[in-house]
Amino acid sequence: MASAAEQLAANMNFGAFAKATDLHKRIWFTLIAMIVFRLGCYIPIPGIDAAEFARQFETQQQGILGMFNVFSGGAVQRMAILTLNVMPYISASIIVQLLGTVYPPWEKLKKEGGEAGRKQLNQYTRYLTVLLALFQASGIAFGLQGNAQLVHTPGIGFVVSTVATLVGGTMFLMWLGEQVTARGVGNGVSLIIFAGIVARLPVAVYQLFTQAQTGKLNGFTLILMMVGAIGIIAFIVFMERSQRRLVIQYPKGQGNQGMVGRDQSFLPLKINTSGVIPPIFASSLLFLPQTIVGFLASKSDLPAWASFLPQLAADLGHGKPAYIALYGLLIVFFCFFYTSVVFNPQDTAENLRKYGGFIPGIRPGARTAEYLEYVLTRLTVIGAAYIAAVCLLPEALMANGTMSSFYFGGTSILIVVSVTMDTVSQIQSHLLAHQYEGLIKKNRLRGGRGRGGQ
Repeated sequence: MASAAEQLAANMNFGAFAKATDLHKRIWFTLIAMIVFRLGCYIPIPGIDAAEFARQFETQQQGILGMFNVFSGGAVQRMAILTLNVMPYISASIIVQLLGTVYPPWEKLKKEGGEAGRKQLNQYTRYLTVLLALFQASGIAFGLQGNAQLVHTPGIGFVVSTVATLVGGTMFLMWLGEQVTARGVGNGVSLIIFAGIVARLPVAVYQLFTQAQTGKLNGFTLILMMVGAIGIIAFIVFMERSQRRLVIQYPKGQGNQGMVGRDQSFLPLKINTSGVIPPIFASSLLFLPQTIVGFLASKSDLPAWASFLPQLAADLGHGKPAYIALYGLLIVFFCFFYTSVVFNPQDTAENLRKYGGFIPGIRPGARTAEYLEYVLTRLTVIGAAYIAAVCLLPEALMANGTMSSFYFGGTSILIVVSVTMDTVSQIQSHLLAHQYEGLIKKNRLRGGRGRGGQ
């Protein structure tokens, strides 16, 4: 027999959606926020020749700038005010979370601080975001000023205005992402990256068909890319919905003859507990050294000790063995790291023990925690291998020239599919909560009538 939650989920339809006015407001807020983000991607920073920059960008779009342009929704190509996007915020989040596991004061704040501790760590993340954005914006400003064709009036005024504009754009997006998470539907930061990728997909598809018509791209290769993209989407959906269900039993209660029956439920453990976070974190973390090395390598007066930088910059380019190896290692690392952040076997085992739950055949307490960690580690190995394969296979195809568009890369498809599934799941959760509220109100009204009639 289906549970009450399953019956409610089965009854969700367009009529239930039409009645959920609070959900309508959340969806509209999210859509308006994404429109504001897209408008910001078309406003160039002051003092730059946007047309000349777009022309020069075409010669470098297969490198780091091309991938950065994908995540920013084309803002890099236009050198817009939102060029840095949310990448400094993501990098800051990585650093704060890593320090939260090794730096004792922050570790204590994370484990024992509760809601106040979480807010304090979020504040540290914002401060670090400003520092990283200042560093990256300064590198961009000085790099642009070194090209006389791009800047109308070079000087300290241009540097200051560019840094202020780019940092302000990042802080605005950080605030907008937090507002979407709190007042909209889905994770705000993930949705901003999702909107940037999806907004450029029609252009990428048009370019592919244009290349096929002009003979620059083989027709068979185009069909193979389309079929491969559909296959990857199906594979991602299958893996994201896959889970290992652990049977949990609870005692129903005590009777005259002792224990009376047991309630049985499941503890679902996803194969990919970390979601889309690992490739986003890995990409963001790789942007920083790539930017530094690329900026230093572009200088004409390099000292003798830095003569290796141009070659290092080339080795860290997309499709290169060094980039693929680093990207894969970072994805695997963040799969295990983020899984340990979102799921703690010790806490889960303690909560089960506290409420009388247990896994059949496993002793409650420490033994349950060990078993949960055993299962979770093996699931994470599968999940890390799956994400690494999806993200690295297109990189290998780019390396041999089979595929040239970042928009059809595994990272982009993984982000789009995962964020879509997460957002739809949250919409369903809001609908389910709305139906529960409706049932509670009906029961209260019936209870009130019953008491009034007695």
